[in-house]
Amino acid sequence: MKMRTMPNIIEITDFHAPELDVYARLTENQLVNRADPENALFIAESPNVIHRALDAGCVPVSLLLERKHIEGQAKSLIERCGELPVYTAPLSVLTELTGFPLTRGVLCAMRRPKLPEPEEICRSARRVAVLENVMNPTNLGAIFRSAAALNLDAVLLTPACTDALYRRCVRVSMGTVFQIPWTYLQDNWPEAGMAFLKQMGFRTAAMALCENTVSIDDPALLAEPKLAILLGTEGDGLSDGTIARCDYTVKIPMSHGVDSLNVAAASAVAFYQLCKPN
Repeated sequence: MKMRTMPNIIEITDFHAPELDVYARLTENQLVNRADPENALFIAESPNVIHRALDAGCVPVSLLLERKHIEGQAKSLIERCGELPVYTAPLSVLTELTGFPLTRGVLCAMRRPKLPEPEEICRSARRVAVLENVMNPTNLGAIFRSAAALNLDAVLLTPACTDALYRRCVRVSMGTVFQIPWTYLQDNWPEAGMAFLKQMGFRTAAMALCENTVSIDDPALLAEPKLAILLGTEGDGLSDGTIARCDYTVKIPMSHGVDSLNVAAASAVAFYQLCKPN
């Protein structure tokens, strides 16, 4: 079925080997494995992302990589992962196996870490982002990257948000999902979630296009000691019930008749303005 070329380096000769299911045949929902969360997995792609996941304490299961990277960009990963199985083949074989080109040449299957409780990551936080029903993994990954770059302390997701450990989200975030604390809020959103934010001492700012807004450069926003920045789903934005419960409704001034920004772009503007260090 497969041939070992050296200890723990395994040349792929059989596309149907069960060890490769995690890369080639399991869906994202199957990887999450809600029936058996102790054995849930996710896929990290590219050496830099995998190193960041390892730095955060994520436990690797196996590596899949282009043969030329064994002594190249994956060498330090292979050394770091010890006796972990390393499956390898030429790029053409890996592309056929996975169904998409491995542009960065390295994948790693890892155990899903246990998420912290919201109280744990909010207790000492000054600025947090709350994402309501953001469903696009590309947008979510971009928001995490902006959060890491622009002084966010944590990201909170409502239950309907997409999974921050989906392969595309992890890739777009450049591994920052492993650097910024994040978790899910309670099921009863927005009632329970907004009450929780208030209990933790946060004032809340809804990024929304509606009447009675304050400009994003209003000094009162930057002066808040603890501020939660709420961003809504693609297209519809935040729900009316969420906006009604917020302390501020905030707009980004725009020109040329543009009335809104993509949620990922809006997050970067909001984080830059509202999360400046004291």
